Amino acid sequence: MLPGFNSCNSCNPFRCKRNQISEIKKMSEKKLSAVEKIKTESHGLRGTLQESLRDEITGAVREADHALVKFHGMYEQDDRDLREERAQKKLDKLFSFMIRMRIPGGLMTSDQWVAAHHIAGKYSTGTIKITTRQTIQLHGILKHDIKPTLQDFDKAKLDSIAACGDVNRNVVCSSNPKESPLHEEIHAYADKISKMLLPKTRAYYEIWLDEEKIEEYSENDPLYQDRYLPRKFKIGIGIPPNNDVDVLANDLGLIAVIENEKLVGFNIAVGGGLSTTHGNPDTYPRLATVIGFTEGEEKTMKAVYEVLTIQRDFGNRSDRKLARLKYTLDNMGVETFKKELEQRIGFELEPVRQYEFKKRIDLYGWMQDHENNWHYTLFVENGRVMDTEEVALKAALLEIAETGSVNFRFTSNQNVILSDIKDADKNSIESILQKYDIITKDAATSSFRKNAISCVALPTCPLALAEAQRYLPDLITKVEPILAKYDLSDDNIISRMTGCPNGCARPYAAEIGFIGTSAGHYNLHIGGDREGTRLNVKYKESLDENGLLQTLDELFAAYKTGRIEKETFGDFATRKILVTSV
Repeated sequence: MLPGFNSCNSCNPFRCKRNQISEIKKMSEKKLSAVEKIKTESHGLRGTLQESLRDEITGAVREADHALVKFHGMYEQDDRDLREERAQKKLDKLFSFMIRMRIPGGLMTSDQWVAAHHIAGKYSTGTIKITTRQTIQLHGILKHDIKPTLQDFDKAKLDSIAACGDVNRNVVCSSNPKESPLHEEIHAYADKISKMLLPKTRAYYEIWLDEEKIEEYSENDPLYQDRYLPRKFKIGIGIPPNNDVDVLANDLGLIAVIENEKLVGFNIAVGGGLSTTHGNPDTYPRLATVIGFTEGEEKTMKAVYEVLTIQRDFGNRSDRKLARLKYTLDNMGVETFKKELEQRIGFELEPVRQYEFKKRIDLYGWMQDHENNWHYTLFVENGRVMDTEEVALKAALLEIAETGSVNFRFTSNQNVILSDIKDADKNSIESILQKYDIITKDAATSSFRKNAISCVALPTCPLALAEAQRYLPDLITKVEPILAKYDLSDDNIISRMTGCPNGCARPYAAEIGFIGTSAGHYNLHIGGDREGTRLNVKYKESLDENGLLQTLDELFAAYKTGRIEKETFGDFATRKILVTSV
């Protein structure tokens, strides 16, 4: 039964359930948030962006446009390292923009990478950031450079439409063709879904690419209407047995079902999402619930579309902290949600087909697929492609891209796969990797470091409470000797760090999660499994670095002596540490 509603015996049970759904819808729209008004009054996401761009007094956009620029694939940010200094000088914040590309499934050509390299150098900080959603983003772009940046990307056949905002975001898919002979067929769904769920407004093309303006804002968008979704929406496609995309962490997950060497359809999972708010017990991380199976492309695409319409119609539009699909699902109840979906798609979901995830890793080094193409997965710490004293990674990738003999595939663990390399080209690519000492450095990198990811956090993220990508490498350097002390250096322990509780680096689905609470302090979570099918649990609160290292030393010591054969750290922590500490 739905919470807060009573059943009765005097009416049709289905009619009762429909009345309950109606009540949920009314509650969700009872007091619309300010962002909802901005969206509906935006004339198809145009707002006053043109006026904001012409305003040379400030590097920011108008207040209402803060929400709208997200739909165009960007966030307004400022350099928080300089806030205090600039405030003392009575200067405005140093505003800039982060622009994120829409790259379904994380696949780029060599030419597109070359373009991104030069665009980053011309308009941004120069660093190319690979995100946990298999795309790239650039930081530090000034307002007057947004338009030329997007126009240069357009020349490379790349855009940032719907990469942010209350719409379907970049669709992720298991990235390595080595995973399955059917990888190409499955991967194609990422692009199909992305195109199907794009907003219909031409605002992006008018504002940034100088397309002729429409006099009457008459675009008809049956999916998003004029209100779009209550909150962002994420879709992931997984190919068992490797859950490298953390498919259950998405609002909507598609788990490929392969039988007799053929793709027969997908298991549908709904309600995943990891963002929370410190001190707000109404918010929580959640893994998606697998509710059924769809056979073939037509049924699968229809189910995907209608899951979004349910979220559009019943999602919470008054409190954005409670607006993700996971809350809609829990408010409705899984069975009621499933029935609503079946009514909208016009057929019943089939029973869940058997599947099993056995790992959740990137396959580093050289791999050859079923078509004899080669793929080299290289480690990119926290997804930051730049040149440092240790390795000139950005220069190396440019030289490789200029050969024109590779594609670039981004992983959900922020790494890059040099992909689809023919036998005849493998040696030339390997020679470049050796020239920049990348193969040697990858081989020398610890398993703990290779399995760690982080969010951007400071200095640009306005939500960050603590460091993440700038601090995690140093913390790992101090954790590595502890692992070595207990002969655990080769253990593939999965750890993740975020500068706040919003979960961008999926810390709640890690064996070890570091979640920022304040400057230099983190909640320590343990107990997630290695396959991405179990969330972790908060173990200790607000630890500084010494507290983290001391606690990890104690945990690794217990793990070394108390684990059973082949038991992972997350499973051990759940079985021994968390059970006994409750």
